Amino acid sequence: MATILAVDDSASMRQMVAFTLKGAGFDVVEAVDGQDALGKAKTQSFNLVVTDVNMPNMDGIALIRELRALPNYKFVPMLMLTTESGSDKKAEGKAAGATGWIVKPFNPEQLLATVKKVLG
Repeated sequence: MATILAVDDSASMRQMVAFTLKGAGFDVVEAVDGQDALGKAKTQSFNLVVTDVNMPNMDGIALIRELRALPNYKFVPMLMLTTESGSDKKAEGKAAGATGWIVKPFNPEQLLATVKKVLG
């Protein structure tokens, strides 16, 4: 089964994402911000990254940019899960290499459907 990196500075949001994904049979590794996620991504491989945008230390868009620069993450799907719904932020995310965008609060079925779609 796929291993997913869930990145959010909110512990409750990480728990909700992890609970939803683990319930569907995915392995989930949690990270508290972009720096934490980048460190984990360099030592372990993930089939998908789900990240918040607004976080301390390194935001989600900078994280995606950094991950896309790594050979192992050139083609890994990366979803933004955020309260940001502005088209300018979405365009910035897409330019950084985001595969998709889910607006919080998320619907667990919608999250799972999107995850399954991008994982093929």
